Amino acid sequence: MADDAGQAGRLYKNYLGMRVKAETPLPNRFQAITYYFSVKLKGGENAAAKNRPFDVLRLAWHDYPGEWFGTEPNSPLERDRRIDNFRSLLRSDVAILLVDGQKLLNHRGEEHKYLKSLMFAFRHGLLQLKDDLLEDGPIIEFPRIWILALSKADLFPDWDVDTFRDLVILNAAEDIEHFRSTVADLIDTPEALSIGEDFMLLSSAKFERKLGGEQTVGIDLTHRIGLDLILPVASILPLQRRVQWHQKFDISVRVLKSLADGAELLAAGLAGGKFAPIEKLLARMPKVDKALPILTTAAQLAGPKLKEMHEQARAQNDYLRATLTQFKSDLEQGVDDKVIRNPK
Repeated sequence: MADDAGQAGRLYKNYLGMRVKAETPLPNRFQAITYYFSVKLKGGENAAAKNRPFDVLRLAWHDYPGEWFGTEPNSPLERDRRIDNFRSLLRSDVAILLVDGQKLLNHRGEEHKYLKSLMFAFRHGLLQLKDDLLEDGPIIEFPRIWILALSKADLFPDWDVDTFRDLVILNAAEDIEHFRSTVADLIDTPEALSIGEDFMLLSSAKFERKLGGEQTVGIDLTHRIGLDLILPVASILPLQRRVQWHQKFDISVRVLKSLADGAELLAAGLAGGKFAPIEKLLARMPKVDKALPILTTAAQLAGPKLKEMHEQARAQNDYLRATLTQFKSDLEQGVDDKVIRNPK
């Protein structure tokens, strides 16, 4: 559910325009918009509901205009607005950088020109904000997972995520590394950073277009690609990556606490067991992540065990665990279907 009734109405109007009139929504080129959604869990007053660590999973989607990365602000006021809006992104766990499928198609045979310019725009946009962002020193809380996503993936019906990844790496590997270095210069503990490792395909619908043109004549909203992975990506993927980075690198507690907001609550809901607030645990053992065992258990759930836990949760009307195990299964299925690709 959209938290704001006005946003809910506008989003539903966009949806109806696509479904009924085959009209695509207008892009927000001149302002950043943050949408807040709540996934409200059912379950009434059963025993599982009383013991679950939370009742609502909230998602904030910060829609930052891509044009702002590639153009200079027209005034000091617009520059300040861009900085303020970008700061709203700083607490995000995941950033999704969109590669425009239509522009990629328009550069067929010269994809490197578009991809290089896109990566340069992202990098240049961050460099323009660097001094403002580093006023208080290296940033602790910052998106640590940057996913490169092919938007309008329905334009490439024969592609899977490996095809997209190979095209990007072949044509813009050095540019991605430059972008990664730029982000790394902004943050504390740059080892805990994933750029150029995660890829996915995205399409909100199947768009039927006139031959030889871009005019849309029909939109099939039942044919989506990757959209159902947004919630699993936002909730489960940061939890998994936090465990991987903790095991691989020596990460300070203050940085660790900033990775994957609510990971402990999610892990408690996913893997079960008694939950203790992370603040109290870290206060007792300031150099040790006492929540790591349950985080690791939750992150490593997979295959038959995950399926067993999901079925058990449904049978027991434990809707929280059923939802979270379904999210994790959806991520596994997305990898199997080659809609999303994560580092091993």
